[in-house]
Amino acid sequence: MEKKNKKMIAALIIASILIAIIPLFALKGAEFGGSDDAGSVMVEEIQGEYTPWFTPVLETLLNGELPGEVESLIFCVQTGIGVGILAFCIGRMYERKKLSGEDEAL
Repeated sequence: MEKKNKKMIAALIIASILIAIIPLFALKGAEFGGSDDAGSVMVEEIQGEYTPWFTPVLETLLNGELPGEVESLIFCVQTGIGVGILAFCIGRMYERKKLSGEDEAL
């Protein structure tokens, strides 16, 4: 790998770490709530009382709300599937570039 690429990779890694850490120190005491809560609060401010159009399928089947651990598990599985698809696509693009470079060398 070229020295220029190594410097770029190091700078991007440092920038991504700073993007994640700076808000924690800059906003001491802030509550980092989810977008679902913020959205429902905003709707209530605009329209008054908010009533959902439907209840989630799993909550209907279980006759109650899902435990937080199960919601986290479902979210993590969804994230893993998305990362797998993204990694597969990046790998395919890398292999195409690698194979096209070999063809040019011949």
